[in-house]
Amino acid sequence: MPAILFPALLSRGAAGVWASHAGEMSAPIVIHRPSPMGGRRVTIRGQIAGLARDDQDVTEFLRRAGLPDAERLLDQPEWVEWRGGRAHRYAAA
Repeated sequence: MPAILFPALLSRGAAGVWASHAGEMSAPIVIHRPSPMGGRRVTIRGQIAGLARDDQDVTEFLRRAGLPDAERLLDQPEWVEWRGGRAHRYAAA
């Protein structure tokens, strides 16, 4: 179960929140470097979504933020930026 750190990150719904993504310069979803204890912090539009220990955790954060088909976005750089480590790797740094 992912560690959820936000009560209602995006409350406007998928249409209102994600429609404005089209002209952004950077990806709205950032998966940060692995932590010393394992897992990666996930931020959505600068807000901490939680600590993911695998891709399923990330997709759950995104689903709760209004993106029901989030698993398809993980390898799309216009949506997701993987920082400090290989994509899809969550082991301790």
